Amino acid sequence: MAINTAFNAATTAYGNASRLINQAAKPSADLTAKAPSAGGNFADLLAQNVQGVVDQGKAADQMALDSLSGKANVVDMVTALSETEMAIESMVTIRDRVISAYEEIMRMPI
Repeated sequence: MAINTAFNAATTAYGNASRLINQAAKPSADLTAKAPSAGGNFADLLAQNVQGVVDQGKAADQMALDSLSGKANVVDMVTALSETEMAIESMVTIRDRVISAYEEIMRMPI
């Protein structure tokens, strides 16, 4: 009975995390509504990368749920979590560099 309760709590926690990730992935304003350019724009590229991170997070969550139910290998779950962690770290690095570039532009004399 205690194992079943712990499994239900873990399933609920993963469901809530997945719901929050889905909500965070949907921006309230369309950042790509500007006129399209021939080579694509930075907002499209950024949106695709963020969506990729969200998709990797979903895959890792599903892998974790599958491993809890005995359908997946622990090594596969750890690999999926590591890939998600690396993708998140990459997005944080990109964010930091964009902020740094913005701050440098703001310091430029006009």
